[in-house]
Amino acid sequence: MVLPETVRVKLSSEEAAWCSVTPVVIREMPLAELVELMLGATGKNLERIRDLLRRGSFVSGATRFRWSGFEADPAALAGLLNGFPDPEPARPFLAARCVRFELKGPYCRIEIAREPGQRRRWLEKSNFWDQMLKLASAGELEYVEYSYKDRADRYRLKLTTAAAEQVRGYARLLPAGGLASRIRSAQIDCVDFFVPR
Repeated sequence: MVLPETVRVKLSSEEAAWCSVTPVVIREMPLAELVELMLGATGKNLERIRDLLRRGSFVSGATRFRWSGFEADPAALAGLLNGFPDPEPARPFLAARCVRFELKGPYCRIEIAREPGQRRRWLEKSNFWDQMLKLASAGELEYVEYSYKDRADRYRLKLTTAAAEQVRGYARLLPAGGLASRIRSAQIDCVDFFVPR
């Protein structure tokens, strides 16, 4: 059985509100693109993806995707899934290719992309981004997973109390503003680095 190349999908907002009227958009979506969205939630779990395709409904972020459900041939679907990357725990961390990182703790998740992280205060020679990558290169990074949602390998640096204090100190390198103060007051216990393939 051959899989359809495209699927007619209705996209609607899942925005939580007391009363919200949002338009429904109908789009011919390549099946590979729809499956890639599912991978962020299911991983390469063939049966879960088959079940979603059969049900004809899936929520990603604030968007609900709906289509006429269909039975997907397991062999054909396995062939499609083989086209997506697999986790590679032996893959080395390449600091130069890192595009963002997340400071994480029990009550915080602060996402920092390269451009805002590289901004520096006036007269400062260094920047927050470079200091964080030096910390990552000097520490013991652990490979976590390949994130289908982010299309990137995710590496984690667990922070000691001293290293977390060091990260909060690096916040002084950021231009004055909300991001610097959020980092200074955050309880951080690890940093996740994202490196696209």
